[in-house]
Amino acid sequence: MRSLLNTPLGAFCAPFVAFMLFLGLRDLIADPDSSRFLIARPEYWLYPLQTIVCAILIALGWRHYRLRWSESAKNWALSLSIAILVLVIWISPQAFFGAEPRLEGFDPDVFPSGSPEYWGSLLFRFVRLVVVVPILEEVFWRGFLMRYLIKEDFESVPVGTYAPMAFWVTVGAFGLAHYGPDLPAALITGVLYNWLAIRTRSIALCIVAHALTNLLLGLYIMRTGQWGFW
Repeated sequence: MRSLLNTPLGAFCAPFVAFMLFLGLRDLIADPDSSRFLIARPEYWLYPLQTIVCAILIALGWRHYRLRWSESAKNWALSLSIAILVLVIWISPQAFFGAEPRLEGFDPDVFPSGSPEYWGSLLFRFVRLVVVVPILEEVFWRGFLMRYLIKEDFESVPVGTYAPMAFWVTVGAFGLAHYGPDLPAALITGVLYNWLAIRTRSIALCIVAHALTNLLLGLYIMRTGQWGFW
């Protein structure tokens, strides 16, 4: 595993692949009719484990990412604006158009309020949402796939290089990875994050935008109790 992570391909792809495998494992284990909580709701122990494993893989591959922090205030403003726009798009069906609230999902209130289990589950959920997911997704989608579809030696392709096929395949794949009620919002989000990468030439600013979107979404979830957005 360590030798794989010493390659650019492994460093860019392993955290995302591990993340998706954990999601698949959750679907295999879950039995809503089980009287055992850890089987009926395996996400309460699988997602913290997923967060730890993916964070370790990100740390092991970090030197390959070569994140470039833009010095342009205009690029930072664009990144923050995209983050807020994506949030509005994501929550708009429920917030503005009367769609059914998404109340079923990862609810920390299954644990006694204020208990270590409550705060632990919430902490891991926000670390996953705001730190781990933005890094592994942006590194994979904008850092790897969008460049790999242009040239197999993807590291030789500058971040933010535009090619129509690479742009739209990445949008479609990003959308399908969020298949379900989030699909329309995910497709628009894929366009916006791809465009941000092209405009700023920075994976780092894509991570910042994604992280801010997710932070605001997490706060929205806590305020409204719409756990289905997790």
